[in-house]
Amino acid sequence: MPKMITDNEAAVRRAKILTAARWCFLNFGFAKTAFEDIAKRANLSRTLLYRIFKDKQEIYQAVFVDWLVSRHPAAKLAAKGPASPYERLLSVCRLMALEPWAEMVGTPMGSEFLETCELIDPQSEALYRKVVYECVAAILGDEASTEVFLLALDGLFADKPSMEVLEGRTKLLAARFAPSSTKKGLQS
Repeated sequence: MPKMITDNEAAVRRAKILTAARWCFLNFGFAKTAFEDIAKRANLSRTLLYRIFKDKQEIYQAVFVDWLVSRHPAAKLAAKGPASPYERLLSVCRLMALEPWAEMVGTPMGSEFLETCELIDPQSEALYRKVVYECVAAILGDEASTEVFLLALDGLFADKPSMEVLEGRTKLLAARFAPSSTKKGLQS
């Protein structure tokens, strides 16, 4: 008879699997990651992994939701927070773009992660983009500025920059769209 585990133990096991799967997907890509790779990385049997997830696609979707969609509440709070528009914009960018990029940059298959998610789970990917849009729109106040900002933000990733370079670029971009109060004072 299989040993029953508590809800907390199940949550810890699931988190361990998702962390292992994220590492595998970022380093091997979706196509070359096998259930066996994830099981080994998580120190679990493949059989146990199949009891929790029916296939690799389901794990990929769970990784995306756990890693990126779970950031939505924090991003929404940052967008409506008491800080200046510049600081709020930077906070949303850090939560929704820079922090995930920090884990993707330098991994062999990191650049394909979001593209693959768009193919495998278009609803979650669309929700992710929708929340980013809503957060930025709450700060900038109009659709045109929001669209241009997000297009420009996407462009900052084109040459796969280091985190230091990306952080500097994002600060510059945010300052153009939502100047900080000290910068506004200097411009007057």
